[in-house]
Amino acid sequence: MPDTADSPGPVPWVAMYHSVGDRTCDPYHVTVTPERLARQLAWLRARGLRGVGVAELLAARARGAGDGLVGLTFDDGYADFLTHALPVLRRHGCTATLYVLPGRLGGVNAWDTPGPRKPLLTADGIRRAADEGMEIGSHGLTHIDLTTADDTVLEAETAGSRAALADLLDREVDGFCYPYGRLDARTVAAVRAAGYRHACAIDPGPLTGPLALPRVHIGERDTAVRLLLKRRLHRLRRRPVVGV
Repeated sequence: MPDTADSPGPVPWVAMYHSVGDRTCDPYHVTVTPERLARQLAWLRARGLRGVGVAELLAARARGAGDGLVGLTFDDGYADFLTHALPVLRRHGCTATLYVLPGRLGGVNAWDTPGPRKPLLTADGIRRAADEGMEIGSHGLTHIDLTTADDTVLEAETAGSRAALADLLDREVDGFCYPYGRLDARTVAAVRAAGYRHACAIDPGPLTGPLALPRVHIGERDTAVRLLLKRRLHRLRRRPVVGV
């Protein structure tokens, strides 16, 4: 049973990860080691909690059955998801939402400059993750700040990326994630117009809702004590999410 002293409040608790692997050069603090991820997931399971993708989390909450679930998300679609994150998730009985960039299939994280180049998933890699039970969502086409995009680019990054992933997976894609966590009313409207049913940000403030869900960054330094504090502070600091 979940720990009732730390049970979810009205705001979904969604953890934000990026890369899982070697941290020898990690200037942006976006990488956790597989060992740290395993300890973090074990911490969840020890508290009667299970990590799932965003769609599963929201569907369970709509049924009144989400108390034992937390959201797990992995941004950018790094190739190391398959080699390092997926085995750990399977071992702990968890799933996740993987936000990918269909405009950079098999490329690298060129938006992180300067910094180490990390390979991104190919089309086959994304299909494999989906076949393993992971939810696939869009992170836009190319990882740009959508708040600075003109209307044509904004539509391509939202509606265009959804169409590309639907073609790649032969299924509808319902989830979106704002690159850099940056959003405004215009970008949220574009995500809604593109047909997404849920979207993740970081700290969307007054825009908080099903298309702008707040998340908590989880990194290598997040031990059991820090995870406990982050979980409790999340409920205190975040706005309620109407309709979720």
